[in-house]
Amino acid sequence: MLKKRVIKLAEYPQLRLRRLRRSPALRALVRENRVDAGDLIYPLFIEEGKNIKREIASMPGVFRFSPDRLPGEIEDIAKLKIPAVLLFGIPKEKDETGSSAYKAKGIVQQAIKAIKKTVPELLVITDVCLCEYTSHGHCGVVCDGQVDNDRTLPLLAKMALSHVEAGADIVAPSDMMDGRVLAIRQELDEAGHVETPILSYAAKYSSGFYGPFRSAADSAPQFGDRRSYQMDPANVREALREVEADIVEGADIVMVKPALSYLDVIREVRNTFDYPLAAYNVSGEYSMVKAAAKQGWLDEKNVVMEILTSIKRAGADIILTYHAKDAARWLKEG
Repeated sequence: MLKKRVIKLAEYPQLRLRRLRRSPALRALVRENRVDAGDLIYPLFIEEGKNIKREIASMPGVFRFSPDRLPGEIEDIAKLKIPAVLLFGIPKEKDETGSSAYKAKGIVQQAIKAIKKTVPELLVITDVCLCEYTSHGHCGVVCDGQVDNDRTLPLLAKMALSHVEAGADIVAPSDMMDGRVLAIRQELDEAGHVETPILSYAAKYSSGFYGPFRSAADSAPQFGDRRSYQMDPANVREALREVEADIVEGADIVMVKPALSYLDVIREVRNTFDYPLAAYNVSGEYSMVKAAAKQGWLDEKNVVMEILTSIKRAGADIILTYHAKDAARWLKEG
């Protein structure tokens, strides 16, 4: 059995750790973690209608698009070498069961086809959740004032299948119902889509950082909150159980959401599971940086790249972020 070599470190002045920090070239040579445009996924909000490109007040620089206005945006994203987008739909009509979520000609289904026609090689990931489509704003079917887990599963599976049939490359359930990954996997497999991956929002916390998103997607709950199905921010061990359950059910990629306040959770998941790991740098995290930068309180480029690097350093392979386009431009510029 080989023994570990014991190295006795030199002391100052022989030990000078600053030697490798003297120039940009030296710092780059020994850099341990790097963010690349290929690590990023850009979320897009798709609104039903025509000729719509509307900036979201709570998320400066982020827009709602109608499907007919997507081609220009998609071409810009592809030119920046961002490999994938994540779609959220905003329908005109909502009901108790979110039925517009799984219509063949629904808003996300239209957007998928528009994107694939414009840049076929761009990966299209779709958010699978009912909150944007239900009249009550919850992520599942409500019975007697409570979200009914098991009645929701078939609808999520139906929604995922409709996205894949429209051309989606990956489906991403974000609802946090128990058993939803298995329900979706079975639905896709039975329909012949055994090769379609599932990116599971495995550890999604009930977070205050979602505020800007809820106004952007018109998805705020009309009563109560989502704490009975999204995770308690105080828990880490529970996150590992959630991730493990989704892996067992068939998830191909797992996600931690939010990212910045949950770097410790990302690290725990990375240390525990050898699976592709995503992290979602969410709307509130984005909007805080934008607001402070507008006031001149911080350097936006430096702070954004520091945040993205911290997420990568914590262990994420993939970062979903509204900063993706800006970050990709900065990386391109060098």
